[in-house]
Amino acid sequence: MVDTRQRLIDGAIEAIRTQGLTGATARTIAATAGVNQALVFYHFGSVHDLLKAACLAATRARVEPFARRLDGVDDLRGLLAVGRALHDEEHARGNVMVLAQMLAGAQADPRVADAAAEALRLWIGPIEHVLARLLADSPVADALDIPGLARAVGAAFIGIELYDGVDPDGARSALDALDRMAVLIEVIDDLGPVARRALRGKVRRSAR
Repeated sequence: MVDTRQRLIDGAIEAIRTQGLTGATARTIAATAGVNQALVFYHFGSVHDLLKAACLAATRARVEPFARRLDGVDDLRGLLAVGRALHDEEHARGNVMVLAQMLAGAQADPRVADAAAEALRLWIGPIEHVLARLLADSPVADALDIPGLARAVGAAFIGIELYDGVDPDGARSALDALDRMAVLIEVIDDLGPVARRALRGKVRRSAR
């Protein structure tokens, strides 16, 4: 049987999904969870603390299987394939609405911003790890800031998620463009040793 704390976390996510961040009050969350409103404050102290806990709990639940799938990725196109699957799953679950609400609320409320930033860091960690692994021997590795690239990938994914709500064809086009970039890097990685050394030297000189 789900305990009260978990019911409140689930209720908070569902309230954001269906009524938006401004509609996720103690009353609506408690009603969604099917518990007494006073239990929000008993277990979390405030609605904001409950929303932060809910945001992080929901993110961890999605990141853990995502990270396991990344462990089996062998190239950048494989990474993109996992990203495409995640994109479809997040839409089917309604999680894009939660993401959009949290990001919108973060613009005006530092407490929401802290929760959203912490949740984003949970996503960035596995992405940074797999990029470091996949690009370790690439001739372009010396020119790349892997932590920065991981954040750029995360930002692109968020943008595509939100973009899909207004222009699905544009979102698919963006994903296709990323796929072609991944193919280009694979072509570079398949160069012969002489060409790879020349390219690596050129990259290092340009990166200085």
